Amino acid sequence: MAETFRAAHPGEVAILDGIAGIAPGFDLILCDVWGVLHDGVHAHRAAGEALTRFRALPGERPRRVVLVSNAPRPGSAVQAQLDGFGVPRSAYDAIVTSGDLTRRLLAERAGAPMHHLGPDRDLPVFDGLDLERGGPEDAAHVVVTGLLDDEAETAEDYRARLAPWAARGVTLICANPDLVVERGERLIPCAGAVAALYEELGGSVVYAGKPHIPVYEAALAAAEGLDGAGPLPRDRVLAIGDAIRTDVAGARAFGIAALLVARGIHAEELGVAAGAPLGDIAHWLEAQAVHPDGVIDLLRW
Repeated sequence: MAETFRAAHPGEVAILDGIAGIAPGFDLILCDVWGVLHDGVHAHRAAGEALTRFRALPGERPRRVVLVSNAPRPGSAVQAQLDGFGVPRSAYDAIVTSGDLTRRLLAERAGAPMHHLGPDRDLPVFDGLDLERGGPEDAAHVVVTGLLDDEAETAEDYRARLAPWAARGVTLICANPDLVVERGERLIPCAGAVAALYEELGGSVVYAGKPHIPVYEAALAAAEGLDGAGPLPRDRVLAIGDAIRTDVAGARAFGIAALLVARGIHAEELGVAAGAPLGDIAHWLEAQAVHPDGVIDLLRW
């Protein structure tokens, strides 16, 4: 049951081979995408299989999976990417992204000039919105979706660009709070790293996505709206992700259980980057500000 999966201390964190043993204790899984369902290049087939099997479990209400991603694009764009990787649609019921939350924030600020900082691949986040686009000098707020060249740049390359906005009191909307994301065997910097530097410069940042509560509220509402079966108790909800700072911290703040996938962005820290088995991670967990209820090397049934 879900109650037995709760960890109060790093020494109590369960090390799992698969989720079959804990799955019956939950009605909803809020699952991360990058680092769990795929590595930015290839799908993790076992993860898609595990979520599909979870959705097929019998119960008092249908078992649901909502993918919760910090992608700075709408859920429809993420679904198209998942299709391309070969992630089965049987693995999930809905997708909620930080891009979806960003669109809501932009709709609230439709009358003020907006400037976009990020690559063109993120432009779908603005589709269909009535926005006043402005240059960097006259923007009332800046939307950062990522680095222009995340293969070569770091957040530090943007210091000179960010400083005038911070001095002028421009609000930065961060459409992807992740600091890094997996791309194959590399970690690629994300918009969250730029936002962190902006705060260091004294700028004000509004974050869309994990670990902030609104994205979890949106995901829970999406799941509850599928069946009309009434509110889902939070002790029946499990978050799965590969990042302590976003996935686990967000789950903790929202009051739900958390399962950390080790072979994601923390793979090197946990000593599993080169395919080594997951060993004793108590010391690493002890050093973290928040702790998961369980750790698994890769999501599998």
